[in-house]
Amino acid sequence: MPLNKDIKKVLVIGSGPIVIGQAAEFDYAGAQACRVLKEAGVNVVLVNSNPATIMTDQALADEIYLEPLTAETVKRIIEKEKPDSLLAGLGGQTGLTISMQLEKENFLTEHGVRLIGTNVEAIDKAEDRELFKETLEEIGEPVIPSDIAEDITTALYIAHDIGYPVIVRPAFTLGGAGGGIANNADELKLIAYTGLEASPIHQILVEKCVSGWKEIEFETMRDYAGNVIAVCSMENFDPVGVHTGDSIVVAPAQTLSDKEYQMLRSASLNIITALDIVGGCNCQFALNPDTFEYAVIEVNPRVSRSSALASKATGYPIAKITTKIALGYNLDEIENDITGETCACFEPALDYIVVKFPKWPFDKFPNAERKLGTQMKATGEVMSIGTSFEMAVLKAVRGAEIHMNTLNRNAMDGAPIRERLARVDDFRMFTVFEALKSGVSVDEIFEITKIDRWFLYKLMNLVEFEDRLQDGLTQELYEEGKKLGYPDDALCTLSGAPSLRVAGIFHRDAVYKMVDTCAAEFAATTPYFYSTYDKHCESRTFQRSGKPTVMVLGSGPIRIGQGIEFDYSSVHCVWTLKELGYDVVIVNNNPETVSTDYDTADRLYFEPLTPEDVMNIIKVEKPVGVVVAFGGQTAIALTKYLDDNGIKILGTSAKSIDTAEDRERFDALLEKYNIKRPKGTGVETLDGALRTARKLGYPVLLRPSYVIGGQNMKIVHDDNEVEIYMNKILEQGIDNPVLVDKYMQGTELEVDVISDGKDILIPGVMQHVERAGVHSGDSIAVYPPYNLNDKMMDIIVDTSAKLALDLGTQGLVNIQYLIYQNELYVIEVNPRASRTVPYISKVTGVPMVELASRVMLGEPLKTMGYGTGLYRTPPYVAVKVPVFSFEKLMDANSYLGPEMKSTGEVLGVGKNLNEALFKGLTAAGRKLTAPDAFHDVGVFLSVDKYDNLESVSLAKKLDDLGFKLYATTETAEHIAHLGTDVEDLGKDISEKNRDKIFKLMEDGKISFLVYTGALMDDTVDDYIALSRKALLLNIPCFTSLDTAMATADIIASRFSQQNTELVDINHMRRMKQVLEFSKMQATGDDYIFIENFNGEIECPESLALQMCDRHYGIGADGMVLIEKSDVADAKMRIFNRDGSEGKMAGNSIRSVAKYLYDNGYAFTEDMTVETAAGVKAMHLFTRDGRVNYVEVDMGPADLRAASLPTTFEDDIILNKAVMIGGQEYNITCCSIGNPHCVVFCDRVDPIDLSVVGPQFEYAEFFPDRINTEFVRVVNDTTLKVRVYERGNGETMACGTGACAAVIAACENGYCRRGDDITVKLPGGDLIVNYTEERVTLSGNTALVFKGMYQY
Repeated sequence: MPLNKDIKKVLVIGSGPIVIGQAAEFDYAGAQACRVLKEAGVNVVLVNSNPATIMTDQALADEIYLEPLTAETVKRIIEKEKPDSLLAGLGGQTGLTISMQLEKENFLTEHGVRLIGTNVEAIDKAEDRELFKETLEEIGEPVIPSDIAEDITTALYIAHDIGYPVIVRPAFTLGGAGGGIANNADELKLIAYTGLEASPIHQILVEKCVSGWKEIEFETMRDYAGNVIAVCSMENFDPVGVHTGDSIVVAPAQTLSDKEYQMLRSASLNIITALDIVGGCNCQFALNPDTFEYAVIEVNPRVSRSSALASKATGYPIAKITTKIALGYNLDEIENDITGETCACFEPALDYIVVKFPKWPFDKFPNAERKLGTQMKATGEVMSIGTSFEMAVLKAVRGAEIHMNTLNRNAMDGAPIRERLARVDDFRMFTVFEALKSGVSVDEIFEITKIDRWFLYKLMNLVEFEDRLQDGLTQELYEEGKKLGYPDDALCTLSGAPSLRVAGIFHRDAVYKMVDTCAAEFAATTPYFYSTYDKHCESRTFQRSGKPTVMVLGSGPIRIGQGIEFDYSSVHCVWTLKELGYDVVIVNNNPETVSTDYDTADRLYFEPLTPEDVMNIIKVEKPVGVVVAFGGQTAIALTKYLDDNGIKILGTSAKSIDTAEDRERFDALLEKYNIKRPKGTGVETLDGALRTARKLGYPVLLRPSYVIGGQNMKIVHDDNEVEIYMNKILEQGIDNPVLVDKYMQGTELEVDVISDGKDILIPGVMQHVERAGVHSGDSIAVYPPYNLNDKMMDIIVDTSAKLALDLGTQGLVNIQYLIYQNELYVIEVNPRASRTVPYISKVTGVPMVELASRVMLGEPLKTMGYGTGLYRTPPYVAVKVPVFSFEKLMDANSYLGPEMKSTGEVLGVGKNLNEALFKGLTAAGRKLTAPDAFHDVGVFLSVDKYDNLESVSLAKKLDDLGFKLYATTETAEHIAHLGTDVEDLGKDISEKNRDKIFKLMEDGKISFLVYTGALMDDTVDDYIALSRKALLLNIPCFTSLDTAMATADIIASRFSQQNTELVDINHMRRMKQVLEFSKMQATGDDYIFIENFNGEIECPESLALQMCDRHYGIGADGMVLIEKSDVADAKMRIFNRDGSEGKMAGNSIRSVAKYLYDNGYAFTEDMTVETAAGVKAMHLFTRDGRVNYVEVDMGPADLRAASLPTTFEDDIILNKAVMIGGQEYNITCCSIGNPHCVVFCDRVDPIDLSVVGPQFEYAEFFPDRINTEFVRVVNDTTLKVRVYERGNGETMACGTGACAAVIAACENGYCRRGDDITVKLPGGDLIVNYTEERVTLSGNTALVFKGMYQY
């Protein structure tokens, strides 16, 4: 148990989808935290929207909510689960920001939840730029001249005072989001605007730029007792000015003198102590290279990206220790897992060098600005370990999968070397290396780049070695080259020697050292290895268990097209193989992942995933087989090499994998079973592509083979486009044929199949919202399919079985299909785990990787308990929504097509498609503004000529929802032709025409953009400008009509974050449930009544929205749950049609009384019912043993304005004149369980309540919304009333509304207190009697029908 016995149930907030600036490091950290909490016996409640993570696995938490990471949703989860504690520091900036928001709103205190770990004041001091600056000044730590701005004008004043250039740092953001370096006022205006918008508290720090200083980081740890250590020092290869996530990072710091090291170490420990941070903390410093002057850049009071790197570099599990400290343990009470002897208060010591190398997405965005600055652009990173910087950096480069195994790179342009040295881009180190080779001196390079001379001299060592290789390779040079980190192939190429593996002359296998955290002072017990070329091999002498060994290849760095989902699969494979009795070795080089945690596999090799590096490990481990199926294309690419070298591939054979990728062999397989595929062929030249395209007929799809993420795929419409894009593909030096396919715009499906060679299991079939043409990774994917008939489903299952079995699949295979004109076509087959595996596994409950791993080892599917064929369909709909990071790559082309561009994904799970879609889009950060009574908003459309007909349907739907439509000329003409109002904004979105649309966007008049125009070289810049403006203003821009149509459907469905079901995936329903209900009405006010005595209905808000729909549900004004009560005969909870919960309903409570009496739950004519507005007493009038009429004691009227509540300062609102919707009204307000606003008028029938009602409901005077009655006084005992209910609209009758009308009439002198007043409503008459003591309401009630509802 935890040391703090009060901690029994902890809410852990995850970090959400993978985006630039916040990647898999938080899955690693969160998974460690959850494991620690579970081991301590704590009940763990987890909320995270990312389905691809290990963190959201069933075993890691007791309750898991794959829900949007918003304050609103987290509040609802807290209300439902009632945790006593919240762990905020392991969910990145997302988790920290939400936690701070809830704390500042006093929500956590009100609900008895305390933050464990670092307290609120400490987080504020570190994150709030002004408090941070004040704190550092108090303890005498130097800060860079800076000041806080909350508007652009202030930012400009600050910059003028401290001088340009300045750095903008937004508060409470991740990855430097919204920040940047401004060299002048014009640049500052744009960066300040972006930064203020990015900051959740609308605050930026404007700081003097100290570019050229060294950037040093210290990862520190502190416990509640004040014990504090420095876990690791890290140094950026690049000087200050490049975000640390985009810089090459070295650990430990290499260029510091002992005095500098101790100075910064002491400063970091002073800072973490002064801030009172508990757990892990990252401190970043700027150090003047010429003096001992330094300044604090920032402090992260949480586990960060650098924490993951420091953990893997040292073997010190920062997230794990942070969690134990949060539970109350001190550092000296926590054991060091690596040594098993020392405790966590020992500072790690390293006898090796670690290099982190970023992985940038510029291969997907070749025209994007490659300049690096304070805003991070890398999607992932690799880490390497070596005995020297030279060895580590060469390992990192070849492990980064950038098609390089040395630092020699061909320049992309012919600019002079010194000009290119001045560029700060992703090629910088290679440019420096080129400059050194060309004779530019170290001193000159230092003056241009400010890269420390130590690093430059280390690179110079490699230059000099390569010079010596020109004379030929000798045994001595070979040995030296291996110690410097060169692979054999590179030594061959550089020296001109023949292949070493063929010649067999010099080759020497690597040896392996163990990471031990203490520079070999103590023996390590966790086998965590890196390669060197010394003499002693610690891996070969490591004591093995004697079990057979299996090697699992990981997926390398996270990049677009190959993300965290492959690490999920790799880890699950490792866990399964261990359970089956194997020793499992994993090879990977990504420091952000769970797979590279020291205790995931039996042995970990932190090495590049290249042929030579992997083969060297195989020679040591001698595995009975190697698993390549779960490491994405990184591992698959090694299959042929391993097979050629006689290494057994577990699962699908190398031959089968090649069959799926080889065009001709795969076509022969399809022909055998008469399976269709889009016509096409493989070509290797431009002429071949042109001939094939003309033969097939345009449009066609150009697609290189053996790639992942749709890299270089393109849909082309004519010869000119073929020439442009084919040349781009050929420039990449691709070895395999380019596939030219006929492009067909149909419905795309995706199927994951598990096969044992005899039987298959299909856990699920997914349907894409977007038609073919958008990469599957960028499409919204729905499970189960939402408009697929059973006949087609049978064809899909049969076709999948034939393909999987004939390919000889042993494990997983992913098949993508296209339905075009009611025919099924195969697009492609991938004989490996796909990115959908985690998502389908979690929704269906089928452990796909576990089953596939067992199949690989020969176990038959039939024995595993999940059956064969198509798995049963769950009662939920799950929607995978892609997440993009375009805000970090503002000038990238965000137009979606065959090449993947998303960095991550989220999941929405709901009872129906619209609920799941709403949750998915909300989790993905798509903020959609719908029109309401006070805000006219519109949609801008500009579509391709091929989309004009379909755009009309979208326009009509948007018009029906109340959106104002804006369009470019051709689109506007087609929309207007069918009678829909639209404003023409000009011919196109070119610079001369875009002022109007930009002004509408800036004024908040645009909810979202729809752009499907053709993107040619002369128009792409126009689209990028539009997209960039949308990103700055956080306005969604859809490049698919299908996505836009789905968005319109979601808006029409009226889902909100308050009325969706909160789905705990650990306790999901496995089949649809049936509810018995009674439909009843009182004065035409019809409600659905459901017994909930056992509390089985957990989310009535969502259920009400669905059941009350008059077209797709039962149809009603609301839903009432009848529950047990400790203070009355029963309790009623009432829900409006929009899912919002009301406090009281005078009509519904009469029906509750009838229900209880008629169904034998009550036996007297006097009863009480508990409501949210208190306990209400009723007298029942019966006839023939049934209740038909009820009198309700509604309690006393509350005339206090504060009871509504309202922004008016009046004590009582009586006949008060106000302006609402541009018109003056005299209003009287009161509360009778629900808040009401009463307006007296001469006639009520002509009032357009559809317009006026919402104006009152959402009027700024009523923050919680209001019910409104429009009343005509017929005489002193009769009123005619129409009611507009909040959440329901106009209803036939409203009990509390009738009471409010009578109260207001008496207070205004129209009626007398104590008289029975008849209130005439569209649904019938009610009798109300109002006195000072109470209000009574009398009226009829009737049963309409009973039934069963399936959900």
